[in-house]
Amino acid sequence: MLTPAQRSRAHFESGLYCAESVLQAIAEECDLSSDYIPRIASGFCGGMALTGGLCGALSGWIMALGMLYGRNSGTDSRDMVYTQTRRLIEASEHRFGSTNCTILLDCDISTPDGLAIFERTGLEQSLCLKLTEETACLVDRIIRCKHAA
Repeated sequence: MLTPAQRSRAHFESGLYCAESVLQAIAEECDLSSDYIPRIASGFCGGMALTGGLCGALSGWIMALGMLYGRNSGTDSRDMVYTQTRRLIEASEHRFGSTNCTILLDCDISTPDGLAIFERTGLEQSLCLKLTEETACLVDRIIRCKHAA
């Protein structure tokens, strides 16, 4: 049986991007399926559609937390999803040094020059794949804690 990190890596290597891979892997881990997964995550890849913003792997991760802890109505508490999201953002900042795609990549993929550097240096395979896999691993720890509680 594959771990979420291994699933995330396999999805990324099959052609899905960061946010899509993380969300799909976590959905599979939780036995959740929908025609919207991973499609709903597509615009979040590349730091929000190649704008270099919030790391796509983290965006996928936050969507996965929403699947686990999100609200079903306006009267439901937001506390759990906010707490878990903040906790994992802090863990990611500690682990990776930032949550910003441009900072993590050390190039601005929102510009033609930055995107050319990204492609020329193989950052997608050398760094994005690693971040995608490690992010799924962080989320997996949270899922295991939830199931143990």
